[in-house]
Amino acid sequence: MDNIDVFVYLNDGSRWSATIITLDQVGVLMARWAESGEALGGRYFWCSDGLIVRDPGISNMTQVLTGLIESNEFTQILQRLDV
Repeated sequence: MDNIDVFVYLNDGSRWSATIITLDQVGVLMARWAESGEALGGRYFWCSDGLIVRDPGISNMTQVLTGLIESNEFTQILQRLDV
């Protein structure tokens, strides 16, 4: 798994979202867009609730999300849905 949209539901009732994508997948998309002309010919990558991780897989992505929640950094990275 190299990209996924996730929804995080916390015990306080708040809901959060993110698009998690690997560095490699960003490269694949930018190369594809260089050919298709999208994103100014693949010169940039952007998504509003994007979280780029180094390693693929659900386990790695879950570990990153857990670490962000435990360190309270998730509020700066994920998008809150219930504001």
